[in-house]
Formats: sequence, structure tokens, C-alpha cells
Amino acid sequence: MKTAIITGATQGIGAAIAAHLAKEHFTLIVCSLSIKDLETLQKTLTDLGSPKVYIKSADLGNKDAAKDFAHFALNCAPHIDMLVNNAGIFIPGDILEEEEGQLEMMLDLNLIAPYAITRIIAPKMKTQKSGHIFNICSVASLKAYPMGGSYSISKYALLGFSENLRQELKMDKIKVTAICPGATNSRSWAGSGVPEERIMPAADVAIALWSAYSMSANTDVETIVMRPQFGDL
Repeated sequence: MKTAIITGATQGIGAAIAAHLAKEHFTLIVCSLSIKDLETLQKTLTDLGSPKVYIKSADLGNKDAAKDFAHFALNCAPHIDMLVNNAGIFIPGDILEEEEGQLEMMLDLNLIAPYAITRIIAPKMKTQKSGHIFNICSVASLKAYPMGGSYSISKYALLGFSENLRQELKMDKIKVTAICPGATNSRSWAGSGVPEERIMPAADVAIALWSAYSMSANTDVETIVMRPQFGDL
């Protein structure tokens, strides 16, 4: 039985990944802020085929809460096959004009939480000599753009974390994949007025993740870049 940990699993990319893995009969350990949303998700994932779904409400913007979730996950299953660091926040803004504290807030959720969780989960994978860590980055990890501000800074850092982590863990047979999606259907785009055909379905990110995970033990897909067919927004 395979087990995956997914942060920020009740919406957008996280929810799509959770649904895809449920159909592959993974045991899932998931978190988000809303316990009500988690309870709804738990039933959905069970109906889709997951044999067991463990849920925990966690504010991952708090490092101690992130660490607490990681320890919770370790206690749920004897073997961890996959960690998906997906939870994040997007607030546009220019560096000189965004609100004071915006950088710290986005670093806490977009970088420090994945860092803290991985430092607890990865040693278990090292003991197993197996595992796959996915960090959901962004095209903002690759290129600066107007109004990227602190969000882009945090996502650049998450990609750097992924690349350093890969070097540290490759000899332990642990894979690390950074997924860098462009505009993807999620709450971030709700009410934006952007036509649906200009935004990628979140399910496509889940398909990309599954394709990378499904490759042989000899292959590590390092970085996946995905953009809407008609380009970035």
C-alpha cells in the first residue's frame, strides 16, 4: 500500500493531486486550514478509492504547526512514498509598494513550511532508501515579472531548496521534483475575469506529477515547467 502526504489539499492543485492519488489507491495524509473542508475532502477521496485518508487542520504559516503536521503524518503510516509540498499563498505586488511583512508571510508558507516538513519526513525516506518529494513551485520561480514581488522571491527560494535537496538525497534513492506551473485554475484566479481556456486545469498538474512518479527507479525528473497553451498571463 502506497502512502502520500499532501499539504494544502482541499483546493486547486493540491485537491487535484489528492484526487488522482486516491484513484491510484494511495493512503493519503492531508492538511489545510479548514477542518470542514478536510472532512468533505476525506469522504470524496475515500469514494474515489483511497483506502484511508488522515486529515489534520494546520496553519502552515506557523513553523511549529508545520512541524506538528509532519510528526502527525509520520505517526499515521509506517512507510512514506511521496511528499507533496503544495500549500502556498499568492499575493501580487511590487517590492517597494507591497505591505510591510508580506515577504515574511509568503516565505513562512511558501518556503519555511516545506523546509520544516521535509526535514522531518526525509529522514524516514532515507531509512527506507526510497521516496519522492514534489515541491510545487511556479513559473515565478524561473523568471522575474512585474508585480511578482515577494511571491516570486519565495518561489525562487523554493526552487533553490528543491535543487539543493535533490543533491543531498540522490544517493539515498530519494527523488526530488520541482513542478513549476503557470496560471492554473484555483482560488487565486477566482473572480479575475480571465477566460477559463486561458488557464490550465489543476488536473493537468496532477497528471504531470503522476507521470514523473511513475518512471523507473533509474530516472529522476528534476523540473517540470507547465504553461497555458497561449502563454503566461
